[in-house]
Amino acid sequence: MLIQLNEIQQVANEVMNMLHEEELEIINDFYDAVKAKDIEKIDELFKVVLFDVEDHFKTEEDMMEQANYVNFQTHKSDHDTMREKLKKFHDRWEILKSPKEVQGFLEKDFKKWIKLHISKWDTETALHLGHS
Repeated sequence: MLIQLNEIQQVANEVMNMLHEEELEIINDFYDAVKAKDIEKIDELFKVVLFDVEDHFKTEEDMMEQANYVNFQTHKSDHDTMREKLKKFHDRWEILKSPKEVQGFLEKDFKKWIKLHISKWDTETALHLGHS
C-alpha cells in the first residue's frame, strides 16, 4: 500500500472526497502490482490508473468551470503537470517494463504530489464549490 486513506485530507465536498477514495484504491492496487513486479498486472492497471486519473481530474475541472471558480486555470495546470508525468512514465513503461522506475515515481513523486495537491488545491476548491 502506497497511501492510507487517513493520510489524505478530507475536503468540504463529498464528490471530491469520493473521487479521492476511488483513486487511492486504484493507486494502491497498482502500487502493490509494481512492488510484486507483476508485469502483466502492471500493464493492465497502468491503463486503469491513466483512465481513472483523467476521469478524476476532468470531473473536478467540470465542477470548477460550472462554479466559475476563480483559480480554475491554476488548479487545472497542476492537474496537467501530473497528466504529463503519468503519460511520460507510461510511455517509458511500454518500452522498458521497469517496475523499479515506476515504484520510484509513485513513492517519490506521486505520493507527495497527491497529498500536497489535495491539501492545497482541492481543499481550497471544495470550499468554493460547497458540499454538492
